[in-house]
Amino acid sequence: MSGAYLPPGWPDGVRPPGSEGWLPTAVAFLLDCCPPDFRGYPELRRHPAVLARFADRFVAAQAEAATTGLAEIRTALRDLVRSGEITEPVVDRAADAWQEQQAQLVRTRRAVGLVEQAIRGEVFVRRL
Repeated sequence: MSGAYLPPGWPDGVRPPGSEGWLPTAVAFLLDCCPPDFRGYPELRRHPAVLARFADRFVAAQAEAATTGLAEIRTALRDLVRSGEITEPVVDRAADAWQEQQAQLVRTRRAVGLVEQAIRGEVFVRRL
């Protein structure tokens, strides 16, 4: 199925739904979004819809942790600044790192959701 419409946020490296070999690329992507131990559960490979649910929940939890971490980073590092162990610019760069990670997790969660929709048979149609 060449020329299939892929919505914004479709993950790189995952072939279009319905194309030859698409499902193995989807499974590989989903496994990459999960803890390495998930690769040891054959049931997850045999049932991509289950794997997609696991991946979604795992990425959602990471995104929530990143949101919490970003909200707390300046307060959490305040004592290190006061003691002179780190400087305010270090805190700024740490906050930037949290923010970048949070944004990446939002993108990953969208990609996981799109793959899950495709696994469940949804066909993506370009909206005009």
